[in-house]
Amino acid sequence: MKNRFDLIVFDWDGTLINTIDWIVHCLQLAGVRHGCKKPEPQAAKDVIGLCIDNAVAALYPEVDTETKKRIVSLYSQTYSSKQLSRADFFPGVYDMLLNLKEQGYRLAVATGKTRAGLIAAMKATGTEDLFDSTRCADETASKPNPLMLHEIMAQTQSAKDRTLMVGDSIHDMQMAQNAQIASIGVSCGANSMESLQRYNPLFCLQQPAELLNLMA
Repeated sequence: MKNRFDLIVFDWDGTLINTIDWIVHCLQLAGVRHGCKKPEPQAAKDVIGLCIDNAVAALYPEVDTETKKRIVSLYSQTYSSKQLSRADFFPGVYDMLLNLKEQGYRLAVATGKTRAGLIAAMKATGTEDLFDSTRCADETASKPNPLMLHEIMAQTQSAKDRTLMVGDSIHDMQMAQNAQIASIGVSCGANSMESLQRYNPLFCLQQPAELLNLMA
């Protein structure tokens, strides 16, 4: 794997940072507060990675447009009420990012978060200077559309065959397939190793920091 890639694109929630249970709680709470039946945890996990509007629409298809907007608003308020820090990263993630950067890899983020949400998350974790490019779902097409990967590759002048996507959800794996780039799944987040492997990633890791062993 060493020298195979120039650009490594990471998903954020569930891939670098351990926020999946918190996202599930916020999605469930926002729906229940607006009269919806509480979804099962895995159902909520299955929409993580989509932009929040698409996630709410998929999780609560029975509600009208105005109610969906209120659910989105309450979700965003609840999610942002929790102060995150670098300690919320999965074990070894920050050191992994530093090491990959020092090795000369270009690093990027492709996330279903909003731009404001990603800025806050990067500020809270002190990672603003580690990434060469970032794309968020409110400024481009939502996963699994490959547009955000195309935009990142264009900005960093990276070729498809030199780009790797690392993510924890089936939406990440589908996006990589749609962009015709290689992927690696991590099973610590939204979807199981079995679910991720259906999309033929190069590897499926239990923890993101294991990536360093492959790239060093």
